[in-house]
Amino acid sequence: MKMRKVHWLWTLLLILVFSIGCAGVPVRETVQVDMKAPVGKIEGNQFTGIRYPFNVAAPPGWEVSTEYPKFMIDLGYEKDGLQESEVFLYNPETQSNLQIDFAPADRYSTFDQQKIETLANAVTGEMQDELKEDLGKELKTTVGPTERPSLKGVPYAAKNYVTYTAKGVKREQGWIYAFVEPYQIFILYMILDKEGKNDHEAFKTILDSFEYIPRK
Repeated sequence: MKMRKVHWLWTLLLILVFSIGCAGVPVRETVQVDMKAPVGKIEGNQFTGIRYPFNVAAPPGWEVSTEYPKFMIDLGYEKDGLQESEVFLYNPETQSNLQIDFAPADRYSTFDQQKIETLANAVTGEMQDELKEDLGKELKTTVGPTERPSLKGVPYAAKNYVTYTAKGVKREQGWIYAFVEPYQIFILYMILDKEGKNDHEAFKTILDSFEYIPRK
């Protein structure tokens, strides 16, 4: 079982941006990213981005790392896809996890809240299909409502998710697609409901800690 979540989700969103979101003239200069620069630095539970200007913190009981936890491979993620993300936050006990990736917007694409929500909604069916392909076509999934999460410094963001039960554990698997000039932001997460743990509250705490800080 190898779910291609990072690859297909981000790729599909980028394709959709080109199909419904492009202006006829350039709206920004080509974004230059120094890929040789370190991703960021970690001090305690705090991640400070260097390659991209954002901060995020892990709540108590969670860890933050620029390396993916090995258990994510067992959960079905592909190694190549995981290596694309900038930072990972995870609960080593429950295996709930979140990953964050940035991608520069091209010169022509334009964004607003409605467009971001449309793009986030557009991949829901693909997520359900892939889950059934990986976990069995009889898998029952429920799609949650589209939400507008608050991310500090980010004007446009949309969140969607699917819930299902695998190996006797209820899971919420979701994604956040956001935009702040000149970057697209992708947040992919999985919450595993384990007795006595409140990872949903921890997930909210992580989002509350996220902050985009424009470079001067």
